[in-house]
Amino acid sequence: MSAEQVSSLCEQLVKAVTVIMDPASTQRYRLEALKFCEEFKEKCPICVPCGLKLAEKTQTAIVRHFGLQILEHVVKYRWNNMPRLEKVYLKNNVMSLISSVSAFWSLMGLISSGTQSILEEESHIKDVLSRIVVEMIKREWPQHWPDMLKELDTLSKQGETQTELVMFILLRLAEDVVTFQTLPTQRRRDIQQTLTQNMEKIFSFLLITLQQNVNKYRRMVGAPQEQEALTTPQKTDLAQQPKAQANCRVGIAALNTLAGYIDWVALSHITADNCKLLEMLCLLLNEPELQIGAAECLLIAVSRKGKLEDRKPLMVLFGDVAMHYILSAAQTADGEGLVEKHYVFLKRLCQVLCALGSQLCALLGSDSEVETPTNFGKYLDSFLAFTTHPSQFLRSSTQITWGALFRHEVLSRDPLLLAMIPKYLRASMTNLVKVGFPSKTDSPSCEYSRFDFDSDEDFNAFFNSFRAQQGEVMRMACRLDSRTGFQMAGEWLKYQLTAPVDTGPMNSKTGEGLCSIFSPSFVQWDAMTFFSESVISQMFRTLDKEEIPVNDGIDLLQLVLNFETKDPLILSCVLTNVSALFPFVTYRPEYLPQVLSKLFASVTFEVVEESKFVVSVQAPRTRAVKNVRRHACSSIIKMCRDYPQLVLPNFEMLYNHVKQLLSNELLLTQMEKCALMEALVLISNQFKDYERQKAFLEELMAPVAGLWLSAEMQRVLSDPEAFISYVGADNKIADPVMEDPSGLNRSRISFCVYTILGVVKRARWPAAMEEAKAGGFLVGYLPSGSPIFRNPCTEQVLKLFDNLLALIRTHNNLYMPEMVAKLGETFAKALDMLEVEKNAILGLPQPLLELYDSPVYKTVLERMQGFFCTLYDNCFHILGNAGPSMQQDFYTVEGLASQLISSAFINLNNIPDYRLRPMLRVFVKPMVLSCPPEYYETLVCPMLGPLFTYLHMRLSQKWEVINQRSILCEDDAADDNPESQEMLEEQLVRLLTREVMDLITVCCVAKRGAEHNSSVAVDGDDDEAMATDVTPPASAELTELGKCLMKQEDVCTALMITAYASLSWKDTLSCQRTTTQLCWPLLKQVLPGNLLPDAVSWFFTSVLKGLQIHGQHDGCMAALVHLAFQIYEALRPRYAELKVVMEQIPDIQRDSLEQFDSKLLNPTLQKVADKRRKDHFKRLITGCIGKPLGEQFRKEVHIRNLPSLFKKVKPSLETDVLETNEDGEDLTVLFEP
Repeated sequence: MSAEQVSSLCEQLVKAVTVIMDPASTQRYRLEALKFCEEFKEKCPICVPCGLKLAEKTQTAIVRHFGLQILEHVVKYRWNNMPRLEKVYLKNNVMSLISSVSAFWSLMGLISSGTQSILEEESHIKDVLSRIVVEMIKREWPQHWPDMLKELDTLSKQGETQTELVMFILLRLAEDVVTFQTLPTQRRRDIQQTLTQNMEKIFSFLLITLQQNVNKYRRMVGAPQEQEALTTPQKTDLAQQPKAQANCRVGIAALNTLAGYIDWVALSHITADNCKLLEMLCLLLNEPELQIGAAECLLIAVSRKGKLEDRKPLMVLFGDVAMHYILSAAQTADGEGLVEKHYVFLKRLCQVLCALGSQLCALLGSDSEVETPTNFGKYLDSFLAFTTHPSQFLRSSTQITWGALFRHEVLSRDPLLLAMIPKYLRASMTNLVKVGFPSKTDSPSCEYSRFDFDSDEDFNAFFNSFRAQQGEVMRMACRLDSRTGFQMAGEWLKYQLTAPVDTGPMNSKTGEGLCSIFSPSFVQWDAMTFFSESVISQMFRTLDKEEIPVNDGIDLLQLVLNFETKDPLILSCVLTNVSALFPFVTYRPEYLPQVLSKLFASVTFEVVEESKFVVSVQAPRTRAVKNVRRHACSSIIKMCRDYPQLVLPNFEMLYNHVKQLLSNELLLTQMEKCALMEALVLISNQFKDYERQKAFLEELMAPVAGLWLSAEMQRVLSDPEAFISYVGADNKIADPVMEDPSGLNRSRISFCVYTILGVVKRARWPAAMEEAKAGGFLVGYLPSGSPIFRNPCTEQVLKLFDNLLALIRTHNNLYMPEMVAKLGETFAKALDMLEVEKNAILGLPQPLLELYDSPVYKTVLERMQGFFCTLYDNCFHILGNAGPSMQQDFYTVEGLASQLISSAFINLNNIPDYRLRPMLRVFVKPMVLSCPPEYYETLVCPMLGPLFTYLHMRLSQKWEVINQRSILCEDDAADDNPESQEMLEEQLVRLLTREVMDLITVCCVAKRGAEHNSSVAVDGDDDEAMATDVTPPASAELTELGKCLMKQEDVCTALMITAYASLSWKDTLSCQRTTTQLCWPLLKQVLPGNLLPDAVSWFFTSVLKGLQIHGQHDGCMAALVHLAFQIYEALRPRYAELKVVMEQIPDIQRDSLEQFDSKLLNPTLQKVADKRRKDHFKRLITGCIGKPLGEQFRKEVHIRNLPSLFKKVKPSLETDVLETNEDGEDLTVLFEP
């Protein structure tokens, strides 16, 4: 190839690269230039000489980078096919480089003389150079390039530039081979084992390089010397500054390279020579340019796991010298103000101290004979300094380690740690105050938060999690010292009760002079409340009864009860403190009436007093006010639930108070009324007398029964049109904020439904068998010997049951198009989702202030939407609770199955996904789970059969639409915001799919032990919850209900098709759960029968389709491969059709398939180990395993295996011989030498 041709081509390439990189180029020219360059790399036979010419130092950095990219492309994609002469050509023509030793010296020459100086050379040039060398190493070392390490060593002696490049090469090699494992198994094993064999030399080389360059650097910059090894400082000479910078660069590169090795090399290398490496790293913590790299290395070293014995030397870091360097570095970095570089270093140091604490906890108290370090006190002081740092992120980083220390068997008894508890609690009092929002300037934390968080919402989410973590650690600390915590809580509570209210610059919209959530007073109250709640609850769990400081607690309770405030946010905190201190009342019951008075006063809390007595529609309450009222109701319920015996003597007082509140229809919301009635029902459970409780419930529910069973209500509940008119949804409203003529009608329906729900949820028989028997609750025994109880609410609830079903039927029919058309203009969207629900599904955060300062419902349309949504949910909650509550009295209702089918399951085609989901979750699932087996045939199967058939049809259609949409990407201009609407619909289909698959799993599969990921929230992120170890338990069996459902052919078909079709729906989480929990147990149940060949092929194909769609997720891929393997092994002997399916897999190796089949079908052959069979099968189906989008169009890199360095001993020689010599005539081979 002539030099003219090379020069000519290079000129064209330079022009092409210039066009590509020139911002002024047109798109057409740029694309043409790009195409020319790519075709050159792929097809041109003279890539090597052109690449070398373009990489010369005389070219611009962009052109040189392109020339090196050409060489990298040649090595990666052409190396296997390059004749030896071309490799020699590569060697001989690298810019007049060393031309003797090996085929690799050309590149080494490029490194030794083809680069600029270390400070001038562009980092991307260095990066691509190191990549080329590493690509060659991956293909040739050690077998064909045994002297590679020596050559790198020689190269490093030529100067700082070369040494830095050698560091880059060693780091990238470790990353590719060990961290990312981007090469075939045998090559990876060869290289890693050779690296391990030479690790002593490599580590020695890295340490010497680091030490020499650091010494030179410090000598030149005149750093103060702290170790004999470092020479005398000299005055910095301006001429020497570049040289010093070069040494510094090499030092940084050496630290980065060490970080790539410390993570995986044997611990002995890290702790060799009396932990010389750790000593050097500690020393470098005080070197500003090198400290971050040193801290990274130290962190990786201290975080190492492994045998405890090997980790013992790491305790040297608790020694005087190491601790001195760590602490002085922290003080220096913190003392220089907020500079990003110093702040990053502080974070690393904090992590180092955390990791040190974890190592100490692991080693102390084990058999490793480690004692508490003498510097433990110094360590705790420094750790506390990070806990009290202004940065909220640093504070939070220390919490897990504090928890580990307080929990530790030995350290938790250490006087030094016990003395630290008051200091930690004092720090927590500051840390619990929610300040530090990035948008604000009211705290030193704000400046740090701007580095750590993108928005106030981000910070808020972080802080809530940080606070919960602190609560856990404070409780652990109080387990060791409860009295101190209680004393601090008392002091802080007294201070807050007397401190003047400071609303800050932002007034709340709730009212003039009231706090917003950012007000200084509220954040203090909020923090104090959380603190006292945490420490007081722990004190009652820790101390013996006689040790409880009852007098102090009662004094605090009296102060809180006497405190008056009109601020809803502060009042909410006061109520929490009342609840936290309430256990003291168990010692002094005479204080109960005062507590009840305080709570009842808060139930009717208003900011504007007059609104209690206004008969027209009230001004909308803000969420802060609503929260206070709801909080008071919850506190009363909690008190009655947890301390019913304490409240029982005051029952009449409580009852009269509630009756008085209920007498004014406008005073309370329906939910508040119901909450108070629930509290009464909870206390009535303590009557332990069936007749008395039944009479009470009859009296309590009399107003509801009168209203619910009236002729007008019966008409309204049975007729959709009358219902729409009654609730006012057919009106056109002039003033959508204030005017709401039918509000009272809606509240009456809500009141009835809330009350029925409250009674069904709360009324119960006594837990103790003797009490139940004596009270008249026990009515007999089942054949199995289980007792049958009767619920005192049964008679009242069943009386109202028909109208409830009528309401559910009517509500379902509201979604019929002709009924939707009857909605008034104002209420056209009354059946739509609330914005809050949409935001929750789409994962959109709510603006912080809006949560408390905005009205709960801003317009009458929102009130109507809230009414329909809550009503629908509550009706199904009643049905879901009816089974567990009323048991056989509910399940034996005449024609229950047909009644439910004709109400709850009517008009499902028009019911939107967001209404169907709660129905399945709160009604169908609890009812099925609580139903006794005796009623499966009469109740559950007739209901679930048609339901599952319908759900399969519905989901299939929905997913088909989604798949079509993703293929066509058609625009739908009809909607205001089609993209977000499509996202919402798609996410809803995902959530509905998970709900349906969860329901089928619960019905059909018996849970054994762990729940195999089913604990993940239904609304959880798709990929976050993916586990990789997902082999399902062999013992997963069908439940009795599952077997009952599978006996019915149509239901069995629906279940099987839904389970297997769902594998190829685009919801990874649902696919993984179904694969691991459901698919195999269902198929196993039908295996003994005669399955149609087409059905078997379809099941198997469905799994392979699932692999095609979800194979990119490790967890899903592992589960699907296991399922496909199970199906093929179980059914291939009976169905040859499965082999036909396998043969259609892209790129399948037919001979390998034949080999697998012959072993599977020949029972006389000894079975290969299960793992090896599965690995073989996985290799067969690789062609249909989906890849991430980023890898789908990537050009394959093929690295050939070299002759193995390490011979494997065949573990099963006998098996192999027996397999190849079935007649046994050649067994003599076993005895040959």
